[in-house]
Amino acid sequence: MLRLLRKVRLPRYFSTAARLLPEKNPSILYSGIFIDNEWHRSKSGKTFPTVNPTTGETITEVQEGDVGDIDVAVHAANKAFKLDSPWRTMDASQRGVLLNRLADLMERDRTYLASLETLDNGKPYVTAYEFDVPASIQTLRYFAGWSDKSHGKVIPVDGKYFAYTRHEPVGVCGQIIPWNFPLLMMAWKLGPALATGNVIILKPAEQTPLTALYVAQLTKEAGFPNGVINVVPGFGQAGAALVAHNMVHKIAFTGSTEVGKLIQKDAANTLKRTTLELGGKSPNIIFRDADLDHAVETAHFALFYNMGQCCCAGSRTFVEDSIYDEFVEKSAARAKSRVVGDPFDVNVEQGPQIDEEQTNRIISLIETGKKQGAKLVSGGTRVGDKGYFVAPTVFANVTDDMTIAKEEIFGPVQQILKFSSLNEVIKRANATDYGLAAAVFTKDIDKANHVIQGLRAGTVWVNTYNVLTPQVPFGGYKMSGHGRELGEYGLQAYTEIKSVIVKVNQKNS
Repeated sequence: MLRLLRKVRLPRYFSTAARLLPEKNPSILYSGIFIDNEWHRSKSGKTFPTVNPTTGETITEVQEGDVGDIDVAVHAANKAFKLDSPWRTMDASQRGVLLNRLADLMERDRTYLASLETLDNGKPYVTAYEFDVPASIQTLRYFAGWSDKSHGKVIPVDGKYFAYTRHEPVGVCGQIIPWNFPLLMMAWKLGPALATGNVIILKPAEQTPLTALYVAQLTKEAGFPNGVINVVPGFGQAGAALVAHNMVHKIAFTGSTEVGKLIQKDAANTLKRTTLELGGKSPNIIFRDADLDHAVETAHFALFYNMGQCCCAGSRTFVEDSIYDEFVEKSAARAKSRVVGDPFDVNVEQGPQIDEEQTNRIISLIETGKKQGAKLVSGGTRVGDKGYFVAPTVFANVTDDMTIAKEEIFGPVQQILKFSSLNEVIKRANATDYGLAAAVFTKDIDKANHVIQGLRAGTVWVNTYNVLTPQVPFGGYKMSGHGRELGEYGLQAYTEIKSVIVKVNQKNS
């Protein structure tokens, strides 16, 4: 990560200011259930451990929300959304003020939030401090600006009528976020929902609830009214209860395609609207006229960023045949030089995987790749005797029919495939159930434009990768989900359009 930061021009939210040292043992201030601006114990009395993936040791016990807790949160949210409530009568611009206050508080607590994210998730502190926290803040500020700018139109209609549209909030929104970017995904969900006047029950991933619970307290400090934001940690049954509840009007989910299918099915019983940002097996296409060193480094970043735990990871690296061998050699050398270790060490590029289950799955898929004939040129093993570390792994001679070329590994395993022609690689790139992201590396603008138009993916990067900014929508084609987050498009899923037609005595143009 640090090596890439020196070589690639990054979005402005990456800080160039002096980095504050981490809190290696941040205090755990909140581990309860946050409903109606108050902290609660679970109705069942159950708790669950959240684990430090660097050591495998329990950080703390968290209250385990379940069906009953979700029901309490839903009723609190519905009360907050009632007509003439403080939230519903608040000026739209004031919603933006509150979002900016929340961003200010996160800025104040940046070091603590980054440290907490590193402890609970395992991502390098440098990444959390220089990307995750500031990008989350930027997302909230961006949507704060939209709070009083999402509005309807006056429509000229025939006859003596005055017609216009209102943009109204959908209502009570269930939001289920993943463990790979806990803080950032929370910001992606809160921003557009609150800007448009909705109320929220958010369920963080059971592996990484700590930053979401701390931000819940910050929303109270920022001044959000009771019941507007509720955070219920728990397992899948809590999420399922949120999806099934007949007083929840929308579900936003980021996670696996398998769970996304279940959510879509269960949401159909109450015809909830859903937005789903799901898995990916994204193609990253390297043509022979690309800047080779830049392509190698950026393809490395595209795959290994966040320990490979990224839904839009460039996990199918297609390289033109004439530069294939050199690309493989350089990629293997880069992977071998990647620094793996304690994520609180500012020189470390790669921390642990999220847990033992995910680590075992990655190792199993590596073994499958070897058995099916892929050539292992780097890594392929666990690292260390504690925690969940996997060596940066590179496979060459990968073919489209291999399991590692078809399944989302969600780990630090790069697969490099060979191609010979433009039309061939477009066809192969699209031969997947997924369609979240893609990239093309070439100096030929006509070739790039042809590939862009041919790829079935929600985001296409050209000569770069993983550039995610709140102004630009993000989402997938095919089984990578539907709907868009971020940008102006991200407001649509949280807005109902109401048409109003009023009879008038006389109409003048």
